[in-house]
Amino acid sequence: MNEQNQLGQFIPLHYHHNMLLDPVRMGGFKTAIGQVVQPGSVVVELGGGTGVLSFFAAQKAKKVYYVEYNPELVEEARRILAGNENGERVELVHGDACTFTPPEPVGAVICEMLHVGFLREKQLEVISAFKRNYAARHEGPLPIFIPFATLQAVQPVHHPFDFHGYKATVPMFNDPGVENPDITPLGNPAVYHQVVYDQPFDLGISWRGSVPITAAGTVNALRFITKNLLSVEPKTQGITDWHNHYLILPLATPIPVQPGDALEIAFAYESGAPLSALQPHVALA
Repeated sequence: MNEQNQLGQFIPLHYHHNMLLDPVRMGGFKTAIGQVVQPGSVVVELGGGTGVLSFFAAQKAKKVYYVEYNPELVEEARRILAGNENGERVELVHGDACTFTPPEPVGAVICEMLHVGFLREKQLEVISAFKRNYAARHEGPLPIFIPFATLQAVQPVHHPFDFHGYKATVPMFNDPGVENPDITPLGNPAVYHQVVYDQPFDLGISWRGSVPITAAGTVNALRFITKNLLSVEPKTQGITDWHNHYLILPLATPIPVQPGDALEIAFAYESGAPLSALQPHVALA
């Protein structure tokens, strides 16, 4: 299997099925799509998966262009949408989201090709290409993007990496909605990257910064946080958001720390790269 297929293009079908069971993800996107999509509008979904987000949009939009590269998912979405209300409003397009341009202006673009840290999946690459292709074909402003922005942060933590007595310092993913008693925060999260999708952005991500230590312990991992801002409620200006799973990335060398210390953290990688591309350098400042 080549790199294109490995990195975010052919996520297994059962994984997409499991996404339907995530109440935070599903509820957040349903609310955001309901707020942004206008009655009778046209919408694009890039990386359509099982079609559920296109379905949400189709309850108000007159037409939704669903774009998906994986032919197995296209057929699965076709089967599922056929049994759902307003599923006929969704036009399924088997194609590369990086090259698709809608034949008509659209009011909103949904793109959830998101992995923590912008790793593995092609969110930034796809939206960057869409903006370029859309502007070349259609006059007027860009559509509204769902999500409209993403914030990323890093936090020093301690994790035991003990699995029934088996010591294994391996990357871990944690549900942000469930408190994990195994993780001890030793400093506050530091924002290292932010993207507003209708504004210019780079595909490379790099950061060097100092993170204050707030508790005594041993930093043996970094927690990477990816918070997606899905929409803004027009009346209250309240934000609907959704977090990717936290990435707990072990350090090669644990660092004992005390309150008042600071860690110097540096890393650089390309969005969409494999998890192994994130190799932070960490030292006491």
